[in-house]
Amino acid sequence: MSERGGGPSATRRGFLTRAAGLAAVAGSALATDAGTQALAKGDDAASVALDAQIEPFWGKNQGGIVTPTQGHTYFAALDLTTTKRAEIVGLLKAWTNAAGRLASGKPIEPFQKTEIAYNYDTTTTTTTVTTSDEPASTAVSLPDSGEAHDLPPARLTVTFGFGAGLFEKDGNDRYGLAKHRPEALVDLPHFAGDELVAEQTGGDLSIQACADDPQIAFHAIRQLVRLADDVAQVRWAQTGFMPNFGPNQTPRNLMGFKDGTNNPSITDVDTMDKFVWVGSEGPGWMQGGSYLVVRRIRVALEHWDRSKIDFQEQTFGRHKATGAPIGKDSEHTPLDLEATDKDGNYIIAENAHVRLATAATNEGAQILRRPYSYNDGVNFTAERWPPWRQGIEYDAGLFFICYQRDPRTGFIKIFDNMAKLDMLNQFVTHVGGGLFACPGGIAPGEYIGQRLFDSV
Repeated sequence: MSERGGGPSATRRGFLTRAAGLAAVAGSALATDAGTQALAKGDDAASVALDAQIEPFWGKNQGGIVTPTQGHTYFAALDLTTTKRAEIVGLLKAWTNAAGRLASGKPIEPFQKTEIAYNYDTTTTTTTVTTSDEPASTAVSLPDSGEAHDLPPARLTVTFGFGAGLFEKDGNDRYGLAKHRPEALVDLPHFAGDELVAEQTGGDLSIQACADDPQIAFHAIRQLVRLADDVAQVRWAQTGFMPNFGPNQTPRNLMGFKDGTNNPSITDVDTMDKFVWVGSEGPGWMQGGSYLVVRRIRVALEHWDRSKIDFQEQTFGRHKATGAPIGKDSEHTPLDLEATDKDGNYIIAENAHVRLATAATNEGAQILRRPYSYNDGVNFTAERWPPWRQGIEYDAGLFFICYQRDPRTGFIKIFDNMAKLDMLNQFVTHVGGGLFACPGGIAPGEYIGQRLFDSV
């Protein structure tokens, strides 16, 4: 029999052929569906992976303070060059928008800058201005510099701070903000042993970018500095790195000792509220914020490396291999500051670093340490202690960073005695740094420091 319409004959062979075709189509459809599901799962996994790379920018507190420490930092302090408060507000708005985009893995939006338009003679290889008239200015659109293109955000955080110079500088209330300077934003005292270099100290504004990729951290600072052109300029900058020793492991500093064993837990909300976040005692714009102290501490690594391990351990008050207090086996064993040897001498020396830094010695004072190591190559230096060697040595050490509710009851209180008595002082020199007020967090639609400027 023939199929109506002149189609293939309804033979078994034809049926099997058609069945095989349908099976192939069905198999193809199933394969396509499985492939679609696999792609969807891949997209979901990629989305989850991307989310893991993103730290929140908006919120009650600024990021980069109680954020789990990233592997790299780029810190920059800037001096304001503008005389207009409105231009500072414009800069802070641009910074807020840009930082929010960068933290989510996006490039900054193109921005307008005014450039001088010269008429150049292109007929020669020498660039010369061909008119004596005053050059005209023109607006140009500048895009993101692009070096982070296709890179994940690497848990980037950007933390902004205000230095004393924003409020008053050299006795001049440049922006009408002097009366709004927080009482806690004091001038850091000169500590024993300080050798601060003016070019590496202070600043009117601060930006700290932290990320698990050093290029991402630098890219963020680079864009924000570009946006600041004609309003502020970089005064000094410092990079730092944090070794990855794995989860729940205390990293080691360049002196080979574990660094941060007694740091308060960033997951302990009550402790953070007590020691890190500014409360009702501060002005409204600082509530939910924190005070940042940074110190560039050069370590005489060559001197340190020549000292015996026993002396190094006495200096720190801990065993080098395990991080345990002297005489103990575990890193997290509480310090026993009263323990003595058979001769009545303290097992942890009276001038050991851990004794002088611990809360028990400082009437309960605590700070949240977030330090990074740094290595800026080599240069000529003279050591401060015998045998007073001079020559080319590593410019390396600790970029000390800490946050606190009030520096007067935090860093200043703790470090005053350490600067005078700490055994570690024979190996370290504080050569730069500053104190900055980091405002509370930012809600979408706001800009950093808005509550300060709205109050003027």
